[in-house]
Amino acid sequence: MITKGTTDFSNLDFQSGEVILADKPAGWSSFKVVHKIRKASGEKKVGHAGTLDPLATGLLILCTGKKTKEIDKYQAYDKTYTGTILLGKSSPSMDLETEITSALPVEGFTENDIYSVRNLFIGNIMQMPPMYSAIKYKGKSLYKLARKGKSVERKPREITVSKFEILGIDLPEIHFEITCSKGTYIRVLANDFGEKLGCGGLLSSLRRTRIGSFSVEDAVNVDEFVKNLTAFRNNPVNV
Repeated sequence: MITKGTTDFSNLDFQSGEVILADKPAGWSSFKVVHKIRKASGEKKVGHAGTLDPLATGLLILCTGKKTKEIDKYQAYDKTYTGTILLGKSSPSMDLETEITSALPVEGFTENDIYSVRNLFIGNIMQMPPMYSAIKYKGKSLYKLARKGKSVERKPREITVSKFEILGIDLPEIHFEITCSKGTYIRVLANDFGEKLGCGGLLSSLRRTRIGSFSVEDAVNVDEFVKNLTAFRNNPVNV
């Protein structure tokens, strides 16, 4: 497994398969990370185990070559996130990727109300997948339809939130840590949280810190890893 501190590139075999823990930067799509690893490694068969939205940062597990057969295993692991819910604002994408379409005053509730609403989102709950998602509908990603102003019928899915800790309340912001099952949209949790409080809400920041037992603290900086790997492939003797 390739982790932070990996400096010996001579034994890496991307075709036979490598697993890479990567720290995705803000503003990058998950596919951009995949593309950079493909280009640097020379291996076309590269995939990731769980999409992070462009505005999110944090742990992305990538598999190359024959190890891509293990992607489903990593996708099934619970994931842990830290982030911020911005109350009083709403947007079509339920985060800051799209324009804010409504703004309401953040008032009329207490901290106890916030904790009571938090409790509604712990355990097995039903969640409606957002239109701004990579879920396919008749072969097309929903987000492509959403960008055209279209909406299609979706069915709610059962997810599990095993941990939802409020790390701080600094209205209109709520800082949190969540551990949840595969398929959970934190953007939807932020939106639904705000709706329960009656003021709306969106996700203003998100960082994935863990996937199963794997931590972002052990993840490679993508640009640095790509730079070093490219240098090695160009001149393996001197790197």
